[in-house]
Amino acid sequence: MKTIRLSCSHSLVRFLIAQKIMIDGEKMPLFAGAFGIYGHGNVACIGQAMEEYQNELPGYRGHHEQNMALTGIGYARAMRRKQIFVATSSIGPGATNMITAAAVALSNRLPILLLPGDTFASRFPDPVLQQVENFTSPTETQNDSFKAVSKYFDRITRPEQILTSLPQAVQVMLDQAECGPAIISMSQDVQGEAFDYPEIFFEEQIHEIRRIHPDQNQLKKAADVIKNSKQPIIISGGGVLYSEAEKELSEFAKKHNIPVTTTVMGIGCMDKDDPYYIGPIGCLGVGSSNSLSKDTDLALAIGNKLGDFTTGSWTNFNNPDFKLVSINAARFDVTKHRAIPVVGDAKISLVELSKLLGDWQAPINWYDRATKERKKWNEYVEKESGPTNQEIPTYAHAIGAVYRNADPSDVVVTAAGGLVGETVQIWKPKELNTFETEWGFSCMGYEISGALGIKMAKPNQDVIVFVGDGSYLLANSDIYSSIIYEKKLIIVVCDNSGHMVINRLQLAKGGKEYLCNLKSARASNFVEVDFAAHAASMGAETETVTSTSELEAAFLRAKKSDKTYVISIKTHGYEWLEGTAFWESPTLEVQNTEGNKQAYKEFKEGKERQRRGV
Repeated sequence: MKTIRLSCSHSLVRFLIAQKIMIDGEKMPLFAGAFGIYGHGNVACIGQAMEEYQNELPGYRGHHEQNMALTGIGYARAMRRKQIFVATSSIGPGATNMITAAAVALSNRLPILLLPGDTFASRFPDPVLQQVENFTSPTETQNDSFKAVSKYFDRITRPEQILTSLPQAVQVMLDQAECGPAIISMSQDVQGEAFDYPEIFFEEQIHEIRRIHPDQNQLKKAADVIKNSKQPIIISGGGVLYSEAEKELSEFAKKHNIPVTTTVMGIGCMDKDDPYYIGPIGCLGVGSSNSLSKDTDLALAIGNKLGDFTTGSWTNFNNPDFKLVSINAARFDVTKHRAIPVVGDAKISLVELSKLLGDWQAPINWYDRATKERKKWNEYVEKESGPTNQEIPTYAHAIGAVYRNADPSDVVVTAAGGLVGETVQIWKPKELNTFETEWGFSCMGYEISGALGIKMAKPNQDVIVFVGDGSYLLANSDIYSSIIYEKKLIIVVCDNSGHMVINRLQLAKGGKEYLCNLKSARASNFVEVDFAAHAASMGAETETVTSTSELEAAFLRAKKSDKTYVISIKTHGYEWLEGTAFWESPTLEVQNTEGNKQAYKEFKEGKERQRRGV
C-alpha cells in the first residue's frame, strides 16, 4: 500500500477536501467551507494546513466562535443537510464558545464539523494556557463538555487515529436518523505530528444520503388506524424539508383530504396558496390549526420531534379517541408519546403509506371546517398586522409591513423571543422553502449569524432578518462578516427596549417587571441605543424609521441596495397577537400576589387538560 508522510493537520484537511456529494445530479464538495478563529491551540498546524488548501476548502474569518458555528448551521439547514461547514477554534474559551452552537445543531438535527483545539496528548507542558484541570481525571479537558451536545465526539491523541475517526464523523453527519454535530477534539501536539498515511485515505469519495425505507408491517398498522379516523390532521416538521418531501406531502394531503399543519421548523413545506395548508400549530401557531387540533381524532406527525411548543405541552389534543401516528427517520423521535411508529424517510414513507390507503379520504365536512377556520384566522392576522397610524407599532405591524412588500422568493429568518411567534403567524410562505427560522433550541443570537449562512447557501435570494434589540446586543458582529464577504442581508431591528416577550411571561406569572425590561433593569443611566449608527460603523447601509409606512419605503430601498441594509424601528413592548395554546412553564405554588394566584389557577387548568403521554 502506497503511503504519504504528512502532518495530522494536513491529512485532516486533505481528507475533508476529498469528500464529495451529489446534489441535483452535480458533484459538489461535501464540506463547503471552514470558519476559523485562530489561537495558540489551532493556528500553527491546522491554520497552516487550511491556508495551504484554501482554494479547495475556502476559509472564512469568524468574529465569535459561537456565531461562526451558527452560520455554518444556518448554511446546512438551507442546503437541507447536503453540505456541511467546518468550524475550528483554539483551546479554552474559543472551544467552549462553540458548545451553544453544538446544542443548536443537536436540537435541530443539523450537521456541522467542529474542530476545537485541545491540550497536549503528551502532557509534558501541562497545565497549558487556557487548560481547565480536572483534579481527579487528568484525561478530561473543557472539550469533554461537548459530549452532552454532540452526535459524535472523539479526541485525537495520535495522528493515525483520524484514519478511523473522520469517516465515522462523516457518516454520522450524513445519517438521516443520527444527523447532528460531530466534534473532533484536536490535541495540540498531535496536530503537528506526522504519520505515513495510506494514499487511498485521500481518494475522492462521493456520498449520497441514504434514505431509510419503512417497514411494511409498520406502514400497514398506520394505514389501518388512519382509515378509521374521521377528523385527521397532519403535523409536518423540519424532517419533511430535509427529506425534500414537499411535493409528496401536498399530493398526500390532496389525495386523502387531510388538512396540514406545521411545526415552526416545518414552515415552508407548503406555500400559502396550497388549499390544504392550514398553518403552524401549537404555542406559536395560528388559531385555525389549534382549533382543529382540539377536536382531531388522529394526528399524523411527519419529521418532527413533537416538542412542547408543537403540542401545547400536550393540551392541544382533547378528543378522547385521539391517536398519534408518527413518521420519522429517527427511532428516538418516532416512538414518543405512545405513537404508532413508522421509522422511515418522509418522502418514501408518504408514497408507500398513500398506496396502502388507496382511495380513502377523510370526510369533506372536516376539510370544509379547516378552510373556514383558516379564513377566519387569516382575517384576524391581516387586520392586526395591517397598515397602522399607531404611534408605536407592534411587532406584528412591522412584520406585516415587510411581508406586504416582500418578493415571493425572499427568505425570512428569525430566532428566539417574541419575533418568532409573530412572524410564524404573519409570514405565510409565498414560495416553498422561504422560511428558515431556528426554534429547536430557541437560540438568541442565531438571527444574523444564521442568516449569513442561509445567504451563502441561497446567494440569489434576498434574506430578511427580524431581530429584537436584545438579540442584536447579544450578537451582531456578522453584520461585518456580511459586508466583507459581500453577502447582503436585509436586517430589521425591532427595538422594544429589552427582552419584552420574557417580560410578558414575567407579568403573566404574576411577577413584577424586573431586569427583562431595560427600563426596569436597575440601570442608573438608561441610554437609548442607536442601532443604525452602530450597524453603519460596520459598513452597512442603515436607516431609523418611526412608522410602518416609513418602514415599507425603507424596505424597498433596502431591496435595491447591493449590500447589507439595517433598518431600526421602535416597537411596542406590550401588545402581541393572540395566543391560542397552553404552554407549561414554571409557576409558583405558594402565591405572593393576586397575579400569582391567577397564574397558578390557569396553570392548574392547563395541567388538567394534558394528555398523559410517556
